[in-house]
Amino acid sequence: MTTPSGDPVIVAARRTPIGTRGRGLANVTVERLAAPVIRASIRDGFDALGGVRPLGDVVLGNCMGPGGNPARVAALAAGLDASVPGMTIDRQCGSGLAAILEAATAIRAGDDRLRVAGGAESASTAPVRSIDGVPYDRAPFAPAGIPDPDMARAADDLARVAGISRERQDAYAARSHRLALDAQTRDAFRGELVNLGSLDRDDAPGTVTDRMLPRFPAVFDDGSVTAGNSCRISDGAAAVLLAPAGTTGGAPGLALLAHATVGCDPALPGLGAAPAISAALERAGLGLPDVAAFEIVEAFAAQLLAVLAELGVSDTDRRVCADGGALALGHPWGASGAVAVVRLFSRLVRSGAPAGTIGVAAASVGGGMGVAAVFEVVR
Repeated sequence: MTTPSGDPVIVAARRTPIGTRGRGLANVTVERLAAPVIRASIRDGFDALGGVRPLGDVVLGNCMGPGGNPARVAALAAGLDASVPGMTIDRQCGSGLAAILEAATAIRAGDDRLRVAGGAESASTAPVRSIDGVPYDRAPFAPAGIPDPDMARAADDLARVAGISRERQDAYAARSHRLALDAQTRDAFRGELVNLGSLDRDDAPGTVTDRMLPRFPAVFDDGSVTAGNSCRISDGAAAVLLAPAGTTGGAPGLALLAHATVGCDPALPGLGAAPAISAALERAGLGLPDVAAFEIVEAFAAQLLAVLAELGVSDTDRRVCADGGALALGHPWGASGAVAVVRLFSRLVRSGAPAGTIGVAAASVGGGMGVAAVFEVVR
């Protein structure tokens, strides 16, 4: 495949360690999470491109932050010139990936300046929100009269509808932790992580084991979802640097071939990634066998397994989250879609995968949506 000169290429990708809410990153606000990965991705990108280039925008996903356009605040905190604007996007769990796609759209439209894009979430410092003085955990994902289940209940319902047993969920969660712990042991995350001082590695991998999983009680009396086979609420940030393909000078990277954002049944929002992946692959003229690496946000084992079943992919397919996913690493909502892209960059570009290798990043989204992107390694 060839990439037209105006198409976007990710030439650098970094993330923070992911910390469980209330722990190692508990006092780090959202802009202080984002600023270091913005700086690191710009520095890496300029090195890859052979010099300083103009920056057009900083686009970040964020779901539960303080408002006030955290992308602009983070851009200034990163030391960028005041002429570089910022925009914050909320597509819930797909926000970080949606931000990357938004930045890519500007490049495809003809703006040849570089773009920083990604996501950041500080669940630990998120403000308490209220309606008429009554605090609430999240805003509605659907209006009155349309299903708007709690995400754990939605995952439990999805497990029931899709016939996914507790045993399968626990086995997949154990796999995620096992792979992530192994990746930490062999320093697979080193090239992508930005040390924040208070935390220098993801804090959750290995905290759940095969022996522990059967002991977790079900969240609901009649259900199969547990704290062990669900993701942790987390703090973290991720950012990538995008450039038009014709300006990269042959720097290695991930070229965006196609993407899709879809809606699905709001009662079963966890399925959204499946039709999004199918649509994105179709737009790229590719099929599932062409994909070498999938990074799909693992909000719940039931949710991820239902997506794989819908696609016809095995529970143990080695292409899926090969170094563990959000079940082990954690799920900083607005950042997780961007973390998936950073992981693809490491698995394919940093690892030396040949030009033409295909990767897919995707997320299911609260309210009944899915977002997916298809990338190709260029060198």
